Amino acid sequence: MRIIRSAYPPIDLYEDIADPADWPLLISAEQKTNPRLMATIGNLDLVPAERRVGGAGASFLMAPFTHVSADRPSRFTDGSYGVLYVGISFETALFETIHHHARFMLRTREAPGWTSQFREIVLSVSADLHDLRGQADAAAALEPDNYSAAQALAGTLRAAGSNGIVYPSVRHAGGECAALFYPDGAASPVQGRHLDYHWDGQRVDLVRDAGSGAVFRVVDLPAAES
Repeated sequence: MRIIRSAYPPIDLYEDIADPADWPLLISAEQKTNPRLMATIGNLDLVPAERRVGGAGASFLMAPFTHVSADRPSRFTDGSYGVLYVGISFETALFETIHHHARFMLRTREAPGWTSQFREIVLSVSADLHDLRGQADAAAALEPDNYSAAQALAGTLRAAGSNGIVYPSVRHAGGECAALFYPDGAASPVQGRHLDYHWDGQRVDLVRDAGSGAVFRVVDLPAAES
């Protein structure tokens, strides 16, 4: 399960052209008439040709790897390469997303209200992953707010050919997450619900299903052991 901002539309190249082998030639031709193309598709060179995916829903898998920045590091990357983060359940994905959204809202001092829209992505993961679950020496990589050890571990694993990491959620007790280093570690992405987040000035306190209109109160859960 993955929850992403609804502000980002599907990328036509990844969705419409199913064979990634055709992309470089199409990009070269399209750039001659559409100079803004690269801003849409990102840096395709960051994904090895043999690990690219195309077809319906491919934007949800490719975009995290082609739109990266050193200004946007995360637990398992310093921002020089992409990572696709997935939660084992809707609740896990929700609490992971809420945490990071709240940090952004506090930092930018946003006013209270229904402020942001997200979309739920249901997908499957099939990859041989490095397992941090139940590992006594994994504590440093699971620090709540210090990502230095996690980034160092991920960099080493990725350089050695790893597909990614499976680990206990730091934001949702009992939840599990995966951090994929390549888009072909996931498959069959399907858009689910559209969600609205309500910001009370300090935290995300309400989540609304935009389709049904149902509103749910967010109850803080104890942090996972790390």
